[in-house]
Amino acid sequence: ENGGTFKIELMPEYAPETVANFISLAESGFYNGVTFHRIVEGFMAQGGDPEGNGTGGADKTIKGEFSANGFTQNTLSHTRGVISMARSGHPDSASSQFFICYDDASFLDGQYAAFGKVVEGMEVIDGFLKVERTTNSMGEKAVPVTPIVIKSITVSK
Repeated sequence: ENGGTFKIELMPEYAPETVANFISLAESGFYNGVTFHRIVEGFMAQGGDPEGNGTGGADKTIKGEFSANGFTQNTLSHTRGVISMARSGHPDSASSQFFICYDDASFLDGQYAAFGKVVEGMEVIDGFLKVERTTNSMGEKAVPVTPIVIKSITVSK
């Protein structure tokens, strides 16, 4: 919302249902005005929750497209700039929340559905780390004091 932009290349060859879900939500305007609610230095920036606190999501959930859930074609590793779906403990609980990796998070490989990568503007996501943050319920310095708002997500084909 502050004018910063970044571009993500979606990779349906790794996670086709995840990409289709993300595109559907983006094209419907679901993400407009939603925040990045969890920013963890050295790990990731998480957004896409309409509640703004990590508890919300869209109306439907999707199958977890990762190897621990029997989906072996997703070999995209959680490295810097990779976007992946957040979820609860249930493997098929992802809906709208996603995260972008700051650094190597390959320990998540096979457990979460990576589905694209930032190809332009990673410095904008790095800039989220400059926003003052308070501690969340997990003890992480992660909650932005000033909201980091997604003005809109545009899909180009």
